[in-house]
Formats: sequence, C-alpha cells, structure tokens
Amino acid sequence: MWKHILVKLAWKSSKSNSVGSNSSTNNNATSLDKPDKPKAISPSSVLPTEPESTSNYSHVMEKHEIFLKKLDLCCIPCDFSDRAKDYSEDKESKRQALIELVEFLTSCNEQLSEPMIIALCRMFSINLFRVFPPKIRSKPGPTGCVDIEEDDPVFDPSWYHIQIVYDLLLKFITSSLVDVKIARKYMDNSFVSKLLDLFDSEDPRERDCLKTILHRIYGKFMSHRPFIRKEVSNIFYRFVFETDRHNGIAELLEVFGSVISGFAKPLKEEHKVFLWKALVPLHKPKTVGTYLPQLTYCVMQFIEKEPKLASTVIRGLLKYWPVTNSQKEMMFLGELEEVLEATDMAEFQKCMVPLFRRLAQCLNSSHFQVAERALFLSNNDHLVNMISQNRQVILPLIYPALERNARWHWNRSVLNVTMNVRKMFFEMDENLLLACESSFVEEEEKKAASEERRRLIWERLENFTANGTGSGSAFSPAIGSELGFGVPPPVVAAAPLVA
Repeated sequence: MWKHILVKLAWKSSKSNSVGSNSSTNNNATSLDKPDKPKAISPSSVLPTEPESTSNYSHVMEKHEIFLKKLDLCCIPCDFSDRAKDYSEDKESKRQALIELVEFLTSCNEQLSEPMIIALCRMFSINLFRVFPPKIRSKPGPTGCVDIEEDDPVFDPSWYHIQIVYDLLLKFITSSLVDVKIARKYMDNSFVSKLLDLFDSEDPRERDCLKTILHRIYGKFMSHRPFIRKEVSNIFYRFVFETDRHNGIAELLEVFGSVISGFAKPLKEEHKVFLWKALVPLHKPKTVGTYLPQLTYCVMQFIEKEPKLASTVIRGLLKYWPVTNSQKEMMFLGELEEVLEATDMAEFQKCMVPLFRRLAQCLNSSHFQVAERALFLSNNDHLVNMISQNRQVILPLIYPALERNARWHWNRSVLNVTMNVRKMFFEMDENLLLACESSFVEEEEKKAASEERRRLIWERLENFTANGTGSGSAFSPAIGSELGFGVPPPVVAAAPLVA
C-alpha cells in the first residue's frame, strides 16, 4: 500500500514539472511575438522632486510678476507733442517693454491668468482710448464744402508706440491661451464702444489695424455681435444725419462686408432693417465717393442672399439721387447697373416706372458724361431683356428724352449713342415706337402753342403797363386769368352789430 502511494506521488510531481516547463516555454514564445507592455511608472519618477517643483513654480511666478511690472511700465503715458523729444530715454524704454510683451505672448505656452488679463485690458485702455484733436485738416472751400480728396493723410506722431500696442492687442485676441469667458468680462461693451470710436482717427494706418482687430473680436466674442452691429449703425446715423464727416466709414463697411456674407438665410428682420436704415442712407452724404465700392459690396451681399431686397435698394437710390452733383450722379448710375444686373423680373416691375422717369432726366442731362453713362445702360443684356418684356410701359417714358437728345443735345458723342439706342428700340417694336413718336409730336405742338399764347399775353400786359393810360382798376380780369392771376372777390362791408 505504501509502495502504491509513493508511486502516485512521484507521477504527480513529474506531471507538474512538465506543465511548468511547457508554460514557461509558451510564455517565452509569447514574449517574443508581442512587444513588451509598458511598465508602470511611479509618480516619483515623473513629478520633480520637491526642491525642483518649488523652483519651477517660483520661476513661473517670477515671470508673471515681471510681466505685470512691464505692463505697469507701459501704462505710463508719454508726451508726443514735442517732436524734439521723440527719442527720449523714457519713450525708448517703454517701446522696448512693449516689444518684450509681444514676444512673451508669442512664445508663451501657459494659460494667461485673470490678473494678467485685467492688466492687459487696462494697458490697452490707457494707451489706445484717447480723444482726438479738433479736425482742422479739412477746411471748407469757397462753396462751404470740404474737399477730402485734396487732403493729405495725417500721421499720428505716437504711432511707433501705438502700433506695438495694436500688435499686442491682436496677439491677445487671437491667442488660444486666453480664456474667452474671463476676457469677455473685461473686454465688455464699454471697451468695444471706445474701440469703435477710434475708427474716426486721422491716421490711415491706425484704421487699418482697427479693421483687423474688430473683425477678430466679432468672430471670437459672439456675445458682442448684436452690440457691435448696433454701435456701427449708430455711427452711420450720426455720420449721415448729424456730423456729415467720419474718417472710418470705408473701413467699417469693409468689415461688415465679410459680416454680411456670413448672415444665415433667410435674413432676419434685424438685418433687413440694418440695410434700409443704415446702409441705404449712406448714399446721401457728399463724400459717398470715398466709400462707395465698400458700400456697393455690402448692398450686393444683401441682394444675393435675398433677391426680393433689390426693389428696396433701387427705391433707396432714387430717394437719395443727386440733382446738382454730376460726379455723384455717375457713381449712382454705376451702382444702379450693378443692382439691376442682380434684379429679377418681379422686383424690376415694382420700381420700373419711377426708375425710368429718373433715367429719362439723366438722358437729358446737360453734363455729357451723365447722359452718356445713362445711355450705356442699353449695353446691359439683362436690362435690355427686362425692358423688352415691359416695353409698353417703359418706352413711352424714355422716348421723349431720346427724341430731345436727337434734336437738341450739344454733344456729338451723346447724339451718336442716342441714335443707336433709338435704332435698337425701333427694331424691338416698330409700331410702339411710331406711336410714341406721334404722341411726342402732339405734346410738342401743344407745348409750343401754350408758350406762344403766354408770350402774347405777357406782351399785351407789358404794352398795357407801358402806356399808363388806365388805373389799376382797369386791369382786365381776362388777362389776369389767362396769366394765372386770381381776381380777388369784391369786399363786402360787414353788417352792423345789433345791440
């Protein structure tokens, strides 16, 4: 029995040894086939030792303290009124500090703390927000108007400081290390409003920087977007209806050109109101030529997003159409052609009657460039197609103007283009053109007869007064009525009051 038990124990031990050897062999094979698993790393191997951590923290805090001290240094204002002291030691040290701040924001890899953001916004406010001197560069001419095109740009003597501040502001706005929620508390509506006031700067370099910064603020701080649109509208209102001058209208319109292109379809009512109440009245000032390309681009963005606004824009152009300014009238004709190019038939029919009455007056303009520019609208195939489909209404409106040009206009070039346009309409509808011609002849005959009758009446009146044979009571009522003078009724004495 004991022998039997000992044999079993020997067999079990040999079996366990073989299994252990096989498992070790399999493990070795597995370790060759697969890469080694990463070993667990203790926190002590990653984190620095206590002296090292303390030194890094103190180094970071030291950098922050230096940053804040440099910002305090940059808050000290410098006097640039004396050009002889432009290169003083204080100004140069401040300039170097500003450059170092820009370099710090460029190379910084840590999130900006709230005290740093507060100090930055304070420095921006002190250096940028200022009251501009009185606008003395644009003096009224003999007619009382200001000729802005003849003015040379005025450059700010403090620009070599302000430019670095703007670079720092742009770095701050575009940096991913700035928490938007914290920055929004200190770049609030008041900050944005004062920034928009800077667009009235005389220095074109400053306005160009502001244009980029405003665009970045509009894109990053979404909660400020309604306020920015409202403030820009107010700037436009004051310019059009109060001051009649502002230096940054072109830059503001350039920013809003990209803003309008991002509006979602269909357009909100707020955006349509902005078009009608803010953009369209910008055609009123005399200086519209300085920003007309940007204004036209904004208007066309609205029409492309909602074609139904084309008739609204055309009516606005007709409302502010210039009467005595020929150069401005030519600008309006150019913009009108661009708007008509994007106008469909339904919107064209809403405004075609007042539109072609105005164009008829342009055709008869004594300024040959205005008349020629109006005639060149006939080269637009889209406009000619819409005229052809509505010729029963349009041709009677413009044919008298074409006929007057053909008979009496002094400029040979206008006369030649007029004959070409008449030929085009004749080929379009011969019978209608002949009917318009006969109607024009009748109207001219009636007008000539009326003028002759008035001439005779005035001649009789002059003879009557020259002879001096009669008193004032002998004036003939018939002559007075024909001349348009009303005959007063006889004076009746009032009845006496009965007690």
